[in-house]
Amino acid sequence: MMSQSQSQDSALPAEIEERLTFDAQGLVAAIVQQHDTGEVLMLGWMDAEALHRTLTSGRVTFWSRSRQEYWRKGDTSGHRQYVRSVAMDCDGDALLVRVDQIGAACHTGTRTCFDGRDLQAVVGHEED
Repeated sequence: MMSQSQSQDSALPAEIEERLTFDAQGLVAAIVQQHDTGEVLMLGWMDAEALHRTLTSGRVTFWSRSRQEYWRKGDTSGHRQYVRSVAMDCDGDALLVRVDQIGAACHTGTRTCFDGRDLQAVVGHEED
């Protein structure tokens, strides 16, 4: 299923695109993780073209739902993400993009989009 963001067919190989499950807007969630530490940095959204650009350029490209345009992480901030690997989950509805993050991953300037945003949660135990 092609994204509403695309005006032309993606160059993403059909064998990859057929395995993905896009949402109603033609997007798939992309979890971004620091390749060497396992640190979860952020969540972004990709359509077929953004994934194609990510797989072929060595830099992570997302589809901005708010701006309705592609954005390559770091082009304006300098906080770049260099691709180390990309995998899809078992259902094809999420991607794991392992990167070498240069600078902050979050637009607020924090290392990750999750820094300082903990929610109060009861900690579970095996015997519960």
